[in-house]
Amino acid sequence: MSNLQEKESFQLVTQNLQQWQGRDEWFFNRKYTDTYEEYYEGPYKRAEVWQKKVLASLVKSDDRINTLLEFGCGTTRFTRWWQEIGIEACGGDISPFMLGQAAQRFQGDLVMADSHHMPFKDHTFDVLAFVTTFEYYKDPVKVIREAVRVGKYGIVFGMMNRNTPKLIRRRVQQQFGRNHFYVTANFYTPKTLIAVIDKALKGRDYTINWTTTGLPKWFPVQQWNVPVGDFFGLHVKLNDVD
Repeated sequence: MSNLQEKESFQLVTQNLQQWQGRDEWFFNRKYTDTYEEYYEGPYKRAEVWQKKVLASLVKSDDRINTLLEFGCGTTRFTRWWQEIGIEACGGDISPFMLGQAAQRFQGDLVMADSHHMPFKDHTFDVLAFVTTFEYYKDPVKVIREAVRVGKYGIVFGMMNRNTPKLIRRRVQQQFGRNHFYVTANFYTPKTLIAVIDKALKGRDYTINWTTTGLPKWFPVQQWNVPVGDFFGLHVKLNDVD
């Protein structure tokens, strides 16, 4: 009986929770959040392997990084993996539905919060990570400034690339009401993301490295430094901190 009451209470509290930043978002819909892990275990599995290779190469390039906060952690698909490669990771997300999934899968700390207002002291973590979530922020400059306040040594981005043939497919799907995941997403290229970073971090000393993956299986390489592919990883390394 107590479990039933808890479920009913949760549904009562969240029944009108559909919007964030004044927009309807897919991650407030249990139709999508409850099946999110299945997507990674199915058609997205190969892409995930290469995305992790890209992100690992970027993070491991800075030996100061031992702790990490992933914002927009979702079900903690990548948060769990950070732990596997030797980084002490925590997760944050705005969606109680995603965090409900995360709590069943992740043994580390989780927080429900808005990335524009991170509830942490300065330099709580060595680095901040955003994996396919930064595309949804309406004030990306503010989020970056929050990220470098909380993450002492920089930021790691895992981004859906605008420079991909799949962008056309996504937009066509949306026209027919088939793809709800990217309706409010703002796709970046390495160049356009760097422009936002430069605006947010004006006056700071930092180094940026990026690489791309998500190329067709038949392509002779699966990772390169050309801004074309479904996914790119980008690392902002802050040089003006001890």
